[in-house]
Amino acid sequence: MLLSIEQELSEIFGKAFESLELPFKLGAVQRSNRPDLGDFQCNGAMAAAKLGAGNPFVTAEKVAELVNSNDLIEKIDVVRPGFINLFIKSSAISQKLSQLADDSTFGVAEDLSAHKVMIDFGGPNVAKSMHVGHLRTAIIGDSLQRIFRFKGYEVVSDAHLGDWGTQMGMLIEGLKKRQPDLVYFDETVTNDYPTESPVSIQDLEVIYPEESGLCKTDPEAAEKARAATLELQNGRAGYRALWQHFVNVSVATLKRDYGELGVGFDLWKGESDADPFIPAVLEELADKAISIQDQGALIVPFRDEEGENIMPPLILRKSDGAVMYGTTDLATLYERVRDDKAKTVLYVVDGRQQQHFKQVFAAADLMGFNENTQYEHSYFGTVNGKDGKPFKTRSGGVMKLHDLIQMAKDEARKKIAESNFGSDFSQDEKEEIAHKVAIATLKFADLRNFRIKDYIFDLEKFSEFEGKTGPYLLMQVARIKSILRKAKGIGAEAGALLETSDNEKALSYRLLEFPSVIDRTIDKRAPHFLCEHLYNLAQEYSSFYQKQHIMKEQDNLKQASLLRLSQICMQQLEAGLQLLGIETLERM
Repeated sequence: MLLSIEQELSEIFGKAFESLELPFKLGAVQRSNRPDLGDFQCNGAMAAAKLGAGNPFVTAEKVAELVNSNDLIEKIDVVRPGFINLFIKSSAISQKLSQLADDSTFGVAEDLSAHKVMIDFGGPNVAKSMHVGHLRTAIIGDSLQRIFRFKGYEVVSDAHLGDWGTQMGMLIEGLKKRQPDLVYFDETVTNDYPTESPVSIQDLEVIYPEESGLCKTDPEAAEKARAATLELQNGRAGYRALWQHFVNVSVATLKRDYGELGVGFDLWKGESDADPFIPAVLEELADKAISIQDQGALIVPFRDEEGENIMPPLILRKSDGAVMYGTTDLATLYERVRDDKAKTVLYVVDGRQQQHFKQVFAAADLMGFNENTQYEHSYFGTVNGKDGKPFKTRSGGVMKLHDLIQMAKDEARKKIAESNFGSDFSQDEKEEIAHKVAIATLKFADLRNFRIKDYIFDLEKFSEFEGKTGPYLLMQVARIKSILRKAKGIGAEAGALLETSDNEKALSYRLLEFPSVIDRTIDKRAPHFLCEHLYNLAQEYSSFYQKQHIMKEQDNLKQASLLRLSQICMQQLEAGLQLLGIETLERM
């Protein structure tokens, strides 16, 4: 890992404060919002005064004297009542940027392979097509797995399918009514079941809503579904074989939809995979007197020192013996902590599940899972329509994710035609552009928002080629690539960076922020920090290009340096977009 100028200066100033017997953290340095007064500033002397260090101006002068001879620093100004403003040597900026650009990760990566991060995102249900509600978990979770890997962590992602609840019983009973003669319902047959599924995903999408609706109004149907679920969970062979067909046809469709989004998982496990761990979890909870029987159900109560309930209990087994969603989640966490040895487990799941995860995590804490593992609910808000309510189709139904992607493609084709991009491109290339623009539209529109916030979905606005949008960033990358191609056409190539000029300073500093931006993104589990950086970087390059006439530059060495700066900017934009799961284009 290479330190940015900001990080290196913070180290230098931190040590200076320490030498004055003050906290290291007071040396934190940040970019100045007044470039006329300095490139960076340190306000630690003000905080030191509150700790009893005396006059902040005197403290600031002492710190300035200690760091003044550093090779990075051109000039230091101490301003009353105690601000320290710094100007950085132009040669140091270009040297630092060269070091950063020579590294394939721009100074981000460390050897963190001993730290395993498991990311649980996706959470689609068997027998249901993915809908717009699955968009955020897929996009945010995939971006986080990319960013953590880029940093150097060992990352394992899991789709965590919903494949073990009462909906399985509903499907079994629904199919039994439609095809009662299927071998799976014959209790005397226990093996050699057909390899081909008796149902398609389309069949399941018809059966499930019908049976779900019936179970809400018909107690007998609901009881049959519960009984079938319990038999499945207890290992009835025919039901297990049928369940495997349900999973297989569902996963095939899920992989298609995730594939269109460019989202992948290391594991396609489900709630069912936690089943073998449930007995060990229940035994440990009982041995440690964490679980109790309550009205026929097995629960984990959560009480304060006075014995008062602090939140609803986690129900492990209902009175009929069926395990609950919380039980499988606790067993899944048991596997990840005890068997997989994960150091961090992130659940990228809708914010409406906060209470559920508080209960699961509280039970896990009582079991001691938190001794070596950190687990957290990295939750997110909802995607809403212009009416402020959860986004739906025009008819009022839940929009399928596949249909949403097609809508984004149609809008991309429309915008491309209006902008007259690629008028001389082949149809195949136009379709590739439309697909990448559509995915960039959806992903950037989502990730640019702090994940815990809801946002209004506006496809027309999000697919514009101007403003803070994915298509704008794709266009900026394509423009820089076009500049580099034109330069090559006249025999000009990128070369060594020369000492940073005033016109290049803002762009150079923005490029140098990349490592700290990634660290902040990881720390907050929030890709919007990276989105903000990429948008600002693209704008900074536009401003730089307007001032600097690269193609008309007469000095060959200067031109080569400017082209190198452009190349670095393009490479960082591409790397950052890749971390968001967005593919760039060679031309537009």
